[in-house]
This record gives sequence, C-alpha cells and structure tokens, in this order.
Amino acid sequence: MIRAVVDTNILIRALIKPQGSVGPILTCLRAQAYELVLSEPLIEELLAKLLLPRISGKYHLEDQDIRDYVHFLTLRGKLVRPTTRLSVCRDAKDNMVLEAALAGRATYVVSSDQDLLVLDPFRGIHIVAAAEFLRALRNP
Repeated sequence: MIRAVVDTNILIRALIKPQGSVGPILTCLRAQAYELVLSEPLIEELLAKLLLPRISGKYHLEDQDIRDYVHFLTLRGKLVRPTTRLSVCRDAKDNMVLEAALAGRATYVVSSDQDLLVLDPFRGIHIVAAAEFLRALRNP
C-alpha cells in the first residue's frame, strides 16, 4: 500500500474545500487507498493552523469540528515518532515533514510547498503536488 505524508496545508485545504482540487485526498483516505503517515509535530502544526482565527473564523470551524477532523486523521493514519533529525530544507519547519516520511517509510510526500517540491526525490521518497499524487493513486 502507498504510504504518504500529506503536508498540513493540503490537509487544511481538503477540510475547508472538500469539493476543491485537493478534496479527493480525503476521499481516498476514507477509501483506504493509501496510508497516511503522521507525527506529533505535524498534528500539532495542523491543530495550531486550524485554530487560527483567520482560518477557523473565516471558514466557520468550531473547535469540536477541528478536533473531530484531527481525530479522524489519527484514526486513519499511522502515527510515527521520527528519530532522525534533518536540516535539508530551506525552511527549517519543513524538515519535520521529511522526518515523518523517513520514520513512516513513506513512498510519497504530498505538498504544494516549493521548498519541499524542489527536493524530489528525497532518499527514494517522491515529493509531489496533490494532483500528481491523486494520479498515482488512480494508476498504481
């Protein structure tokens, strides 16, 4: 099965616009088309971003909705504890994405962040945009 770390920005976009271009990322997760790889730092970042008033307020997300979403992701995903610390990304905060991917033996990192996309491939891990990942799920 395909294992993937999905960057928090993609997970946020999938939640707030499920009919949008990245919404199928969640549909495929529900259908167990891939295994989501998560780490505590990624979950903490996701929660922090979703709880920002500019996101929760603009998209009318209640605290319970946000917690339910994160709970769904943790139930469907595989929580890993990265032991390798990296410093390969221009933006140091992006290193946690790659650390989770290595710890979870992910085959993909899904992101719209150019600082990550330029590293493709990274130690055998494909770093791709959401559209390319969805194509890979349709044509394994």
